[in-house]
Amino acid sequence: MMWQPEIETMPREQMQTLQLARLQDAVRRVYANVPYYAAKMDAIGIKPDDIRTLDDLQNLPFTTKQDLRDTYPFGLFAVPQDQVIRVHASSGTTGKPTVVGYTAADIAIWSEVMARSLYAAGITGADTLQIAYGYGLFTGGLGVHYGGETIGARVVPMSSGNTQKQITLMQDFGATALACTPSYALNLAEALQDANVMDKIKLRAGLFGAEPWSQGMRKQLEQQLNIRATDIYGIAEIIGPGVSVDCEHQCGQHIFTDHFLPEIINPDTGAVLPEGQEGELVFTCITKQALPLIRYRTRDLSLLDYAPCTCGRTLPRMQRVHDRSDDMLIIRGINVFPSQIQYVLTTTPGATLHYHIVVDRVKNADTLEVQVELPEDMAIDTVSAVEDLRRRIAHNLQNVLGLSVLVTLVEPRSLQRSIGKAVRVSDLRK
Repeated sequence: MMWQPEIETMPREQMQTLQLARLQDAVRRVYANVPYYAAKMDAIGIKPDDIRTLDDLQNLPFTTKQDLRDTYPFGLFAVPQDQVIRVHASSGTTGKPTVVGYTAADIAIWSEVMARSLYAAGITGADTLQIAYGYGLFTGGLGVHYGGETIGARVVPMSSGNTQKQITLMQDFGATALACTPSYALNLAEALQDANVMDKIKLRAGLFGAEPWSQGMRKQLEQQLNIRATDIYGIAEIIGPGVSVDCEHQCGQHIFTDHFLPEIINPDTGAVLPEGQEGELVFTCITKQALPLIRYRTRDLSLLDYAPCTCGRTLPRMQRVHDRSDDMLIIRGINVFPSQIQYVLTTTPGATLHYHIVVDRVKNADTLEVQVELPEDMAIDTVSAVEDLRRRIAHNLQNVLGLSVLVTLVEPRSLQRSIGKAVRVSDLRK
């Protein structure tokens, strides 16, 4: 099911012609209107007229989150302030927030790609869409909201948190689709089961994103909520949610490349990697007006597949983001990603997906502890069963990570629940 089949099934050569024209226009606009970009291009001796083919994209300078902070708040905007009708921003927990702006045309693009995303998830104008992403400076809630209204769905702008009210409205309003982070969806599934109302809800589709999640978590959500769980990818600096999305075959997320031009680079050298090789995902905004970022480094690790999909879409697919290069933990010289720990838990019988990672340094040596909640049906005083589960988790973690891990099993419901993006790691070395 497609919202804009003429775009989503466009032949690759025709798409490349469209992309080149839009790329050339975007480069001309940033060079003429953003002094920061003009200076970066002049420093490497490149002008807008030097962009003659799509391959010339790799000659342009990268943009990083630090560039956005260095030009805070509006230094990378390419239009006058009176044309900016919406501003969003990151939380700024690691420094100055990154600020993104939208013109009316940008909002229309956002609505369009979100409409495509909802249709890919099987959500149509006949659905009641409950949005449990946060509204406000975070782009998630409003982005999905725009898409829902564009396709004519009945939108319930619940926002995040207030789980009991979420459940009440889900029943009373007859929600058939849910949009939130996967970790919060897991919490909602738990709360619905506790309330014994699973037979009273009508959910059939879920659109989940804003944080990495595993195939195992997808299967668990589909089983617990009796839905089809669709993975959506977005990044605020590019547009918000709606950069790419799964189709019904769940074999990679289709990128809306008529608006967002992707590359995969070596995160260490910046060299562009060939198709099918994993590296850092880079995007260039070729239609946005307010903030048309050039070669923005996302720090997300993925790969691209340009083969046509069984669904009929010709849009390239990106492998779902399971790791970010800046989420990597180095423990005693070994690279560890939180996704590896989630994978072990989803493949270890008896383990739950409620976990927390604690990294510390004791006597100049790094330590790694993984706290995992016991399943509800396992009594904590069943010493032999608890110890068997702990040993199996520890054994599997050591096999996957290549280092010993302290596994601590804690009582059910004792770890903090997330209402948005889950905070999985406490690094006490910092």
